[in-house]
Amino acid sequence: MANTTARVTKSGKHYEVLVDLDEALKVSKGEGNINVAVLGDAVFHNLKSGERVSMDDLEINFGTNNFEEVAEKIIKSGEVVRTEASMKENQDKKYKQVVDFLVRNAISPEDRPYTPDRIMKALKEAHVNIKNKPIESQVEEILDQLGKVLPISVERKKVKLLIPAVHSGKAYGIVKEFMIKEDWKNNGDLEVLVEIPSGLVMDFYDKVNGATSGSVMSEEIK
Repeated sequence: MANTTARVTKSGKHYEVLVDLDEALKVSKGEGNINVAVLGDAVFHNLKSGERVSMDDLEINFGTNNFEEVAEKIIKSGEVVRTEASMKENQDKKYKQVVDFLVRNAISPEDRPYTPDRIMKALKEAHVNIKNKPIESQVEEILDQLGKVLPISVERKKVKLLIPAVHSGKAYGIVKEFMIKEDWKNNGDLEVLVEIPSGLVMDFYDKVNGATSGSVMSEEIK
């Protein structure tokens, strides 16, 4: 359990509460338990100096002076400050996800797989910036950076999809990550050509079928 600060600025004033990092992050996503997340029973303008916020100030800026309600508003509308250890843990987790994906899907120019250690070393050497979003949505960017120090490629498949008009809006957000061509039909149907790393094809189909209630038509292009 790591303690940290949740903070927000309102009307030019800072408001801070002491929180448990993991539980506060859950609360910020609409999960977790606010009573577990908050530590102590006071709101501060400056937690380190111990400058407490008055009840009247809380009422004016948060519409209540109830501590748990104010703390929850601070967590959800403000920032939960990540500790250095938690940021490193999160980054390490992202690196491992990338390594796992590339071990399964990437090959060398000699058509051989790379070991996890070799890929991890290359990621560090290339200073690859792994963003806090799904790996599949940043594969191309990662490969571009990684290619500077390691000759690597990922097998891909091209798939043509015909998405019924009634589902096109919901499905568009899924296909756009891999889309190389789109064609909107007069009736509102959407025909797209996507290129997907082979290791992501089944997951991609699951998502598209879920968004279209299974009504999408697909054809792999050789």
